[in-house]
Amino acid sequence: MKSPITGKDMTLTRETRSLDFRKESFAVVYHYYLCKDSGEQFTTTDIDELNMRQLYNQYREKHKLPFPDEIKFIREKYNLPASKMSEILGFGINSYRNYEAGEVPNQSNARLIQLATDPKKFKDLVQLTDVLEESYKKKLLKHIDRLIEEEEQNYFSFEFKDYLMGDDVYNEFSGYRKPSLEKLTEMVVFFTNAMEPFKTKMNKLLFYADFLMFKRNCYSISGARYRAIDMGPVPNNFNSIFEYMANRDDIDIWEIEFPNGYTGEQFRPNLNRNFNSEIFSDEELKTLNVVSEKFKNTETSSIIKISHEERIWEENFNKGKKLISYKQSFDLNEI
Repeated sequence: MKSPITGKDMTLTRETRSLDFRKESFAVVYHYYLCKDSGEQFTTTDIDELNMRQLYNQYREKHKLPFPDEIKFIREKYNLPASKMSEILGFGINSYRNYEAGEVPNQSNARLIQLATDPKKFKDLVQLTDVLEESYKKKLLKHIDRLIEEEEQNYFSFEFKDYLMGDDVYNEFSGYRKPSLEKLTEMVVFFTNAMEPFKTKMNKLLFYADFLMFKRNCYSISGARYRAIDMGPVPNNFNSIFEYMANRDDIDIWEIEFPNGYTGEQFRPNLNRNFNSEIFSDEELKTLNVVSEKFKNTETSSIIKISHEERIWEENFNKGKKLISYKQSFDLNEI
């Protein structure tokens, strides 16, 4: 970005600052452009959003308020438009849409949204409302009854997915996203189709995609938690996760023997399994493609070396292979 004062290129600068929201202060990694000649600071709309998202994320986490993707997921589960969801919960007609777009709900509205997560409790809210036409309400209640039955039947499946991905807590270790095995699976399918990587490289591709997304948008893609081990950053429980995907025929994993006698596990496409791009936003797809193009021709040994040059990996590995905070993504080397 060029300085509006001198016309020269400005430097993108980061520093820790305290920002206020609803009478509370939180420390964020504040981004701005610095005009060195004049000392003036400038931001763009995108940078302002990046700074504010950090603030909102911390406020939501502290007060256990739902995040935008969670708010959207709850509504879509019931196949409702945002306006109808607002009416059922007793909000203003545009409130739910605004919450999905990033506006932070007050605590009373947030609790109602979270109550709606449970189909049994949402059913009670629907039965109490008088804003729906009777035929529409009857159809909705029938759909809710199916969801209740499905959740009871799939209880073990939900528990197992929680084991693989971790609980649904939105925090700095999930990139303020709901951990989604579905999204992580599609990321693996995407990179498998693009380059048929070995397991070690796949772990790095997933890490760079999730952390680059957070660096640019303050949200991860998959909500996966990552740990720093000797071979570089990896998704937590990655062996179990990949085995689960292979058993479901999302990908094929081949054991390859090398001339030196060592073996490696290579990811290869399952011919009956297509990549589902529809579950990703445009920005998420853009991030996947950036990482794919950057590392498509990079050997496994080279991407290990690259990941070891990341301060993110070094600091967490030296602390005992701890989970990596997505807040450290701002220190990610440029891709």
